[in-house]
Amino acid sequence: MATTVTQTWRRTSDHFEPQDNDPHEQRRVRGQLEQIDYAAYVANREVIGQMLAGADAAAFQKLAVTTATARARWAAEALRLSASGSPTTPDQVARLTASRQAYEELAEVYEALRRMVERGYLALK
Repeated sequence: MATTVTQTWRRTSDHFEPQDNDPHEQRRVRGQLEQIDYAAYVANREVIGQMLAGADAAAFQKLAVTTATARARWAAEALRLSASGSPTTPDQVARLTASRQAYEELAEVYEALRRMVERGYLALK
């Protein structure tokens, strides 16, 4: 079983691997799985293509700038907290956590959108 690690969570691939040694049965099952995968591809292409029809390179650039800004705010907050030399308060930790979560969410969206383009679900204008 393969595991893909993203920035915030692990995605496990648990695709069925036929154990039957009969090559005809294996081909039949693989054919069915290819049909299922193709149906998912078509659904993703249609739904994502409609919902994100306005996506273009400029939108990706804006998202990249927003993500970089969130990352910098998170790091700046941590440096500011450590510069004081005093123990952090629960409120300070909560702000730092919120900054990290904002950055991680934006980074995950960027990666997801990139995968959508890579897989052909989303065509940029």
